[in-house]
Amino acid sequence: MRDDKPVGHEPHVRQAGFHHCVIKRFQIIFRLQYPNHHDNVEHDPQIIINMGIVMVRRTIQEAIEQSLFKGKAIIIYGARQVGKTTLIMAIQNAAAVPSLFLNCDEPDVRRALSDKTSTELKMLIGNNKLVLIDEAQRVGTIGLTIKLLTDTAPDIQVIATGSSAFELSSRIEEPLTGRKREFRLYPFSLTELGQKYSPLELNRIVERCMIFGLYPEIINAPEAAETALREIARSYLYKDILTFQQIRNPEALERLVQSVALQTGNEVSYNELAQQVGVDKKTIESYLRILEQSFVIFRLGSFSRNLRNELKKSRKIYFVDTGIRNAVINNLNPPELRNDVGGLWENFVIAERMKRNHNQQLFPNTYFWRSHQKQEIDYLEERNGELKGYEIKWREKRMKVPTGFSAAYPDCPVSLINRENVMAFASG
Repeated sequence: MRDDKPVGHEPHVRQAGFHHCVIKRFQIIFRLQYPNHHDNVEHDPQIIINMGIVMVRRTIQEAIEQSLFKGKAIIIYGARQVGKTTLIMAIQNAAAVPSLFLNCDEPDVRRALSDKTSTELKMLIGNNKLVLIDEAQRVGTIGLTIKLLTDTAPDIQVIATGSSAFELSSRIEEPLTGRKREFRLYPFSLTELGQKYSPLELNRIVERCMIFGLYPEIINAPEAAETALREIARSYLYKDILTFQQIRNPEALERLVQSVALQTGNEVSYNELAQQVGVDKKTIESYLRILEQSFVIFRLGSFSRNLRNELKKSRKIYFVDTGIRNAVINNLNPPELRNDVGGLWENFVIAERMKRNHNQQLFPNTYFWRSHQKQEIDYLEERNGELKGYEIKWREKRMKVPTGFSAAYPDCPVSLINRENVMAFASG
């Protein structure tokens, strides 16, 4: 399931068969600890997973459909290759109204949407009531175009997608103030895969998901996961950033991503990153902001009530997809051959929780906690005045809450998240 545009798609024709994200099916035989292992395992029934046809409906689709035809444009942000095109075609297929699909990768479509009057736009749309604009950031005046449609044709629903929140947001923010509803689409979540896989099956493939990530193409064709993952990281990771952001030093950007990847699970210092990459601190901050708005990374700040022993301005940086992180540092080894599995698992679990929060339209404040004595809580959520803490461990089944934290926040429960309960944490 890729973001490739449908071949031969006529704008006025609704596409059938896209109500769900379709994943190819075949029998996968692989070693649980290492999916690329070449040992003869065909006769071991404990490591065979038989997969029939899997249909995965994206969790965010329901919230989007509930927001249709309520007087606001729908904007869907997401990295390339996460399935935005397939999602909006699923919405198109499910809608019982005439619809128009416009692919802005096509030059004539960009021209048709650029600098047009409301009359010209109405002629383009015709009798269609649902207008889907894919890769909308490629149209320079897209904000004004959507504003005109929203204001002059209130019975029309516009859905626009963009691969770069930075670029598309900058073009629509002022024209669409008060006229839009925004959503984010991420790679598959474990919860979404849980629609069709049993808990036992998910537990068997969770290591693979941590190593290779959850981009649809990786799930779609696991036999070619390594090649596909490297292609995504090489060809798509920086595409919009370098195209739209006029990065003066792309080599520095790549060095920054690698440096951040090597520090997964640890606090990062912008000054240290600047020294490692060879640019100034302001450039580091600018590049990190762009990477975040391009859905490559996300950041956690440190939690503090201004107690003397707490770190107050520290931060951690995680990757939205751990497969991309592993490809960046060229390490797709299984857990038993890695020395970074603790930080990698922490990244994977927190990324799954982040997807859960966005997919369920929950927006808690999120942090980590650490004292000057190096006591730490991996992850904190604060919502509706309630604070909850989580310690994330790869194999451990017990934990001890730091005394400094329990003394400062006696009412805050702290839970252990490991492989046994990660699904509950990622979905509950």
